[in-house]
Amino acid sequence: MESEPPKSVLEKEFSDIDADGAWPLIFQHIRTECLNHDFSTNEAKKKHNVCLNRYRDVIPYDHSRIVLNRGPCEYINANLVKMEKARRQYILTQGPLPTTTGHFWLMVWEQKCKAIVMLNRIIEKKQIKCHQYWPDGKHPGVDDMLDLPDVGLQVCHLSEKTEESYYITRVFRLTDIASGESREVLQFHYMTWPDFGVPQSPTVFLRFLSIVRKSGALDSDVGPAIVHCSAGIGRSGTFCLVDSCLVLMEEYGAEGVNVREILLEMRRYRMGLAQTPDQLRFSYLAIIKGHNDGLEVDDVECEDNDVELENQENHTDEPPPLPPARVDSLITRPTAPSIGSPPSSPDEDSVSEADSSDESDSSDAPTRPLPTEPYSESMQTDSVSSEPPSRPLPELPEHMSSSDEGSLDVNSSPDSPVLSERSESDDGLRKRRKVERAERKGKMQERLQGMKRKQQQADDWQKLKRSIFQPMNIGLAILVLGGGALVYSYYASRS
Repeated sequence: MESEPPKSVLEKEFSDIDADGAWPLIFQHIRTECLNHDFSTNEAKKKHNVCLNRYRDVIPYDHSRIVLNRGPCEYINANLVKMEKARRQYILTQGPLPTTTGHFWLMVWEQKCKAIVMLNRIIEKKQIKCHQYWPDGKHPGVDDMLDLPDVGLQVCHLSEKTEESYYITRVFRLTDIASGESREVLQFHYMTWPDFGVPQSPTVFLRFLSIVRKSGALDSDVGPAIVHCSAGIGRSGTFCLVDSCLVLMEEYGAEGVNVREILLEMRRYRMGLAQTPDQLRFSYLAIIKGHNDGLEVDDVECEDNDVELENQENHTDEPPPLPPARVDSLITRPTAPSIGSPPSSPDEDSVSEADSSDESDSSDAPTRPLPTEPYSESMQTDSVSSEPPSRPLPELPEHMSSSDEGSLDVNSSPDSPVLSERSESDDGLRKRRKVERAERKGKMQERLQGMKRKQQQADDWQKLKRSIFQPMNIGLAILVLGGGALVYSYYASRS
């Protein structure tokens, strides 16, 4: 029997963390490390720029933000992330708002970007996650042009291809009206990445990454690729982390790559990259699979599963909801900021899960923010038709009529022994999973309590040292001063 090849350091690290269920602890450690960053965000907090941020607690650092050189303003919620060892540069940005579409395309023009990587849908879970910033192009001569007079640019829709069910490739011609110069810009639109989550399998994601790479959009001899989702930190950060790590592994080998250190380095340019423990785990999984098997693994089953996950979402043909009332803080239930209101603290530990959406079937799901596009008349006309056409659900076995509820076909007899056995086995599986979740949760709580106890002990020891040494220091100072005074008075009396 052939022996299995030895695991790399990264694979062992992944297995150990997975076995201990320690991804939340590792992720919390990364967030704690990032609290040491002392980067300013003054420009994003200025009154006239607050309304240009989709989320008040996801704002760009001043030292790495993109500065626009012409047009009505020089601010955009975007950062340039430089990974010099990997010879990669990315511009990570939020999904454009109706009021920032011109700023977005001006950034594409000024930074000489070859491609845009879009990792979200326009509407997810009936919430607006991004304004459609490109011309639709469904009716040539009617809706294939987008004029941007505020920045002196024009966008023309040239082509659109759906070669695979999970992504769309679009080609635009971007023209500077003043000079007449034009450039072609690619858009790679990945559509099956669940909001606030991860793809079902890394296989399709790695194929998508391979397609983007083959276009030359990530090469060092062109402008940085623009990568965005809704807030430009969760899915966008995961994409860039996987790509950079795979480049470094090709250059230095698996032993020379520390995923956590690379993520910490990326977070020095934009806050909150890779937003959740699940996204961090998926990054490890995709990096390991991409390094071991390459980016183009033939795995149809994984592709079908990935697409099925997206199809389970309820994308109905109804108008998008109006923006929520702008009242509460994003920390509890995020809403759009009022123009001129100060943003909340950009502390990374308080970054809202801005790429999230409501998932009512998960009791453990964290609070999701609401969409924050400022209200405009154009929003009245935005509809789900701006999304790429939905794909048919994968075929189900004949005895099933629903993939998520496990409901049975109407032709099946409720008294069938096969059905009763299946129901009993499903009940047992659900109970077992519930017990496993409870056990993992208990272990995690114990770990967190242990960490809190150690922190409390450290704090108590610091207090004890202060209580002991502070009076001693004061007494010593008094003694020295008193002795000095006595010596001075002695010699003064003798003289």
